Amino acid sequence: MQHPHNEAPVNPLPPAVLGLFVVMMGIEAAFSLGERSLIGGPGAVGWRTGALEAYGFSGTVFDWMVENGVWPIEHLARFVTYAFLHVAFSHALFGMVLTLALGKAVAEVVGNLGFLAIFFVSSAVGALCWGLVLDDPRILAGAYPGAYGLIGAFTFLLFQKLKRKGAPPFRAFALIGALAVIQLIMWLGTGRQGTEWLADLFAFACGFGLAIVLAPGGWAHALNVIRRR
Repeated sequence: MQHPHNEAPVNPLPPAVLGLFVVMMGIEAAFSLGERSLIGGPGAVGWRTGALEAYGFSGTVFDWMVENGVWPIEHLARFVTYAFLHVAFSHALFGMVLTLALGKAVAEVVGNLGFLAIFFVSSAVGALCWGLVLDDPRILAGAYPGAYGLIGAFTFLLFQKLKRKGAPPFRAFALIGALAVIQLIMWLGTGRQGTEWLADLFAFACGFGLAIVLAPGGWAHALNVIRRR
């Protein structure tokens, strides 16, 4: 069988997925190189800490906004800017790989705008619920809630696909179980052992729900499942 000579050996990454990954990688590269004094001079050592304080999602700042009913734009931006910041290179690496892998699968179904909506809305919902449910003064940072939103979307897409094929649809949830175990191992290795998992959980649910609306035929499929019950 002959194949066109100009056919790509692998499917190209959707532009939104690639763009988000490049931005995250660029930010982490700057922090990592700065910490090793390879760029930026002596002040570069504190770039990561300064960025986390200025753009990470702060439980203390969120509580202050809620108590005073004041919502400055620079603090509201933290609901999404925290997703670009990580506490260490290893922390960033796993988050970026998750975003890249799941983002490709999701964007190929819901499109570039749908992918961005799922990632950023899930990030914001994860941070909001984390801030409302817990009284944690620490900084929430990382792509993980957004990535877990993508996992939620992918889970719905897989659920939908298995249902059409007549296979047990709840096999789709095996992915989130496996990734939870893997991330637990990563937490132990990177020091991310706090309450961040709660933001991931709410983000997963948000991504699952958004996929129902954004995926082709998703809403009709969900209604059919509900009616059969």
